[in-house]
Amino acid sequence: MRVLGVDPGLTRCGVGVVEGVPGRPLTMLGVGVVRTPVDAELGDRLVAVEQGIERWLDEHRPEFVAVERVFSQHNVRTVMGTAQASAVAMLCAARRGIPVALHTPSEVKAAVTGSGRADKAQVGAMVTRLLRLAAPPKPADAADALALAICHIWRAPAQNRLQQAVAQNRLQQAVAQHAAARAAQATPAAQVTRAAPASRAEHASPAAPASRAAQASPAAQATQATKGRTT
Repeated sequence: MRVLGVDPGLTRCGVGVVEGVPGRPLTMLGVGVVRTPVDAELGDRLVAVEQGIERWLDEHRPEFVAVERVFSQHNVRTVMGTAQASAVAMLCAARRGIPVALHTPSEVKAAVTGSGRADKAQVGAMVTRLLRLAAPPKPADAADALALAICHIWRAPAQNRLQQAVAQNRLQQAVAQHAAARAAQATPAAQVTRAAPASRAEHASPAAPASRAAQASPAAQATQATKGRTT
């Protein structure tokens, strides 16, 4: 599994590519930062982020893109820029049909260090150890991008099993609802079918004696009349 991790930001957008599977050593294929000038127009900065991510997608051809989920912060201006860069990363991946996964900072820290409250130094140290690097990637945005990729590789199988279980449960519910609807539609017809023979029998019973009398032969009728006179 090859994953491009993206730590979104307008000034520095961390990117890192990791390849591997859960339970085996991971390999870093590349790490860096997409930078944009602070004094540039917002639109130009977003274009620069897009072009930088597109270059990484062209070079490494990842199977998945993992992006940090943006949370609200006290500095609204900062979180807006982060959210816009995150949207650009997701757009670049979606345009190529690459699945995108969002991971919270706590999820990434817990996956890499074992604690959802780890600081950036701890994350960088664990990324260095897990990827067998000579030194922690600089700046911290680059290390965070690698941590995102590692987190997705380790969490993806469990997430896939959960999604499959949810999909299977929904399918079973849909089948049960469809069967119940068909049963509800068939019940009135079955009642009419069962009631029809009884109705015919009720109509036929009173008429049966009269019908048999009407069908009696003339000789039998004459014999009955003679007996009546003799008596």
